[in-house]
Amino acid sequence: MENVKNFLSSLKEWLSYDLVDTETIHITVGTFLVLIAILILSTFILRVVHRIVVAKLPEGDKNKFVSIFSFLKYFFYIIIVIMVLHSSGVNLTVLLTASAALFVGLGFALQYLFQDIISGILIILDQSLHVGDIIEVDGKVGRVFEIRLRTTRALTRDDKVIVVPNHMFLTDIIYNYTQNHNTTRELIKVGVAYGSDVEKVTKLLIEAVADQSKVLKNPEPFVTFDDFGDSALLFSLHFYITDSYADPRIKSDIRYKIDAAFRDNGVSIPFPQRDLHIIRNPKTT
Repeated sequence: MENVKNFLSSLKEWLSYDLVDTETIHITVGTFLVLIAILILSTFILRVVHRIVVAKLPEGDKNKFVSIFSFLKYFFYIIIVIMVLHSSGVNLTVLLTASAALFVGLGFALQYLFQDIISGILIILDQSLHVGDIIEVDGKVGRVFEIRLRTTRALTRDDKVIVVPNHMFLTDIIYNYTQNHNTTRELIKVGVAYGSDVEKVTKLLIEAVADQSKVLKNPEPFVTFDDFGDSALLFSLHFYITDSYADPRIKSDIRYKIDAAFRDNGVSIPFPQRDLHIIRNPKTT
């Protein structure tokens, strides 16, 4: 019995041993061990929660949850450390006051970092962007293939990767071609010579997209007579597709067919023309 008391007394004395002992900070071995034990227990609980939630999520939402969970996990660890130190009698006010200047400097340095992280969380939560969406950023069109907590990555039509900071989705105007659905309406503009049969031109334009496999039959393509231009009658061919990423190639195929149809049917595409009038001064002759 005496040995047990001696052991408990020695253990208590060892746990009370000061690792850090100043006027404002007092951390013992016991406090340090409690902190380690709580962090280990929290890590185990977080892993269990992670596995349960991920198992119930759709495949497309798993990566989004992992990004948010990673950020919240470290935030949770910081809260645990603060609570354990505060309950152990550590004066955190003094530490925060002493580090105020450092925090201000870090705040300015990490301003855009946290802005991107918060923006990434908002993007994931409000479902405003998904993997596979077609977006246009600074005139570049790309297909989103990865949404991270700080950046979003998209593959352009020429197989180049653009890395977009997430705050741009909240502060700048960015086009999302597939936000509501995959179907988009595209158009091709063309001008024909004055005197051309406009009904015939309309028919040829519709026929140019009739056999295109990537052009939808419903909604139907249509033609608009836009204006009387300086050198041509201006038309627009409107059609619907489900793959706006391949839009340039589809339009190129249609333009080939339009050019061939116009040549076969005697419809000319004029080049800009100007009439030049030379007025001579009789006095100089």
